[in-house]
Amino acid sequence: MATESEEKAPIIVIKKIKKGAHGAHGGAWKIAYADFVTAMMAFFLLMWLLGSTSEGDLKGISEFFNSPLKVAMLGGSGAGEATALIKGGGTNLARSTGQEQRGGKPEKEISVEKARQKVQEDEAKKLGKLKSEIEAMVEASTEMKQFKNQIKLDITQEGLRIQIVDEKNRPMFDSGSAVLKPYMRDILTQITRLLNEVDNKVTLSGHTDSQPYAAGERGYSNWELSADRANASRREMLAAGLEDRKVLRVVGLASSVPLLRDDPFHPTNRRIAIIVMNRRAEEAVITQSLPGEADTAVEQGQR
Repeated sequence: MATESEEKAPIIVIKKIKKGAHGAHGGAWKIAYADFVTAMMAFFLLMWLLGSTSEGDLKGISEFFNSPLKVAMLGGSGAGEATALIKGGGTNLARSTGQEQRGGKPEKEISVEKARQKVQEDEAKKLGKLKSEIEAMVEASTEMKQFKNQIKLDITQEGLRIQIVDEKNRPMFDSGSAVLKPYMRDILTQITRLLNEVDNKVTLSGHTDSQPYAAGERGYSNWELSADRANASRREMLAAGLEDRKVLRVVGLASSVPLLRDDPFHPTNRRIAIIVMNRRAEEAVITQSLPGEADTAVEQGQR
């Protein structure tokens, strides 16, 4: 049995605290808080940017995210080109919203204009080269050189014009006839060989002088004769190898477009005109809006 002094002795309890009991999540809150603060800063920065951005720039941003490929193909940053003082950007005072390229024209329109200009320049070079080849062919051939004064070449708004004209002692056709002379056949054959080297379409027109038929204009007249001569020339060119699809128009103009206006009875007014057309002229013929050939001929007559 315990003595009385032992029963009165105090009971000592020792508690040991283990440090780091919460070590599993001790620093994670700091990372989460830093992420939260960063997100809030980004959010307020975005709100500030949206509040200070013009309506045109906002539309540009929207357009970029709606169709980024379109913006990439047509040019522009997609984040607004409206950096000018004019609201909406650019130089167009009528624009109040939306983007506009600097200089007043969209890049797509400028690109189309440049492409069209490049095509026209290439066509002009090609037709100029064809003109030089025909001139060289005439000079190099003893047979063709004698007809040099009867073959007239010039560049017009419609393309390369090749005119084969009569001379007093060497007509292309007999008087009042649409049957080609042998040397006229040779000229058309040589020209056709060079025309086959280009893909441009051609038009043919027949012209006469002002000498009327005895029966007047009510019967067979210079109108029918000029058309028959143009068609006879077309047939000869087809026989020489010209593709039929390349002939776009054949007309007879009688004496309505004299080459020499001051001398309507001159033999030079009797001629066959072949125009190697450029693309613009081809489209104009198809849409029936080709400027009259008379305009070009009259201008030459005035010169």
